[in-house]
Amino acid sequence: MKTGLVGFQGGGKSTVFELLTGTAPDPSKAHSGQVGLATVADARFDALVEHYRPGKEVPARIELFDTPGLDPRQQDVNTQRLGVIREAQALVQVVGAFNGADAVEEVDRFSEELALADLQIVSNRVSRLEVDATKPRPDRDELQAELEALRPLSEALERDLNLDGVELNETQERITRSFSLLTLKQRLILVNTAEPDPKPDIAAALEEAGHKVMVAAVGLELELEALDDDDRTEMASELGLTGSCRQELMQAILRTADLITFYTCAEKEVHAWLLRRGLTAVDAADSIHSDLARGFIRAEVTPCDKLLELGGEKEVKAAGLWHIEGKDYVVEDGDELFIRSGV
Repeated sequence: MKTGLVGFQGGGKSTVFELLTGTAPDPSKAHSGQVGLATVADARFDALVEHYRPGKEVPARIELFDTPGLDPRQQDVNTQRLGVIREAQALVQVVGAFNGADAVEEVDRFSEELALADLQIVSNRVSRLEVDATKPRPDRDELQAELEALRPLSEALERDLNLDGVELNETQERITRSFSLLTLKQRLILVNTAEPDPKPDIAAALEEAGHKVMVAAVGLELELEALDDDDRTEMASELGLTGSCRQELMQAILRTADLITFYTCAEKEVHAWLLRRGLTAVDAADSIHSDLARGFIRAEVTPCDKLLELGGEKEVKAAGLWHIEGKDYVVEDGDELFIRSGV
């Protein structure tokens, strides 16, 4: 699951990347982007590890892509840089709210950049189809259907610079899947401030415009991470900080990407896995190993909160809370799964 850290230059993307991954930004990758893994803090996982005491523990991790920052003065360069993040499942736009910057205006400007990049892709395809669909060729009907599906999207992007209010039908969803349109990706706005307690009107204005928003002093948190425990506690107390924005941000990213966590547990290994909400047991099996999905027989499901509450798998079964499901079972957040497979 890849999440793109995006935004204009100077907003603090690389600081967020370092805070979440523990990896310092590499200056040599400023123009290509840098990828790193961020571990998801998870109290349920910690409790399962304590319960099973496995030989190996594997927490869930999110792949973060610190993308090249956009330059508000170079439209052509920006379109090229945005192209590298189309593979990301979700976006975190980092907006610097310091030195007099207008966070709301910057978010609007970035939204326009996303729309213009999508418009270029869709309109280019429409132009090509308008030519090819008139030629006597065996796939002419398919090309005409694609043209009719894409024209409303191209018109909406050109007219409104967004796809808000456009409900994609099945054909449009299928066709645009390969385009990986940026304007259709879920986006979290991270307002990066210099102070731990910024004015609330920034978040309120962005939320009123329909955005998912989080406000955090990322640079300050990174400074605290570098201190020893005593100094960190003292400084956090002086600044009035009561929690970690790192954990809060990771949870916000999961919600934005619409991800849930399921677990596989045994004495050998406790493993936390991320899965898109609404996917099934066979999808979960495939995320573990393709062979499990290919030979899928059934999933044995234990709600991990009930396992921890009641004390073990035997107690969960005795309470009638353990259940067997087929490949179409929709996995729920917190499920512990044991996949039976014929392969």
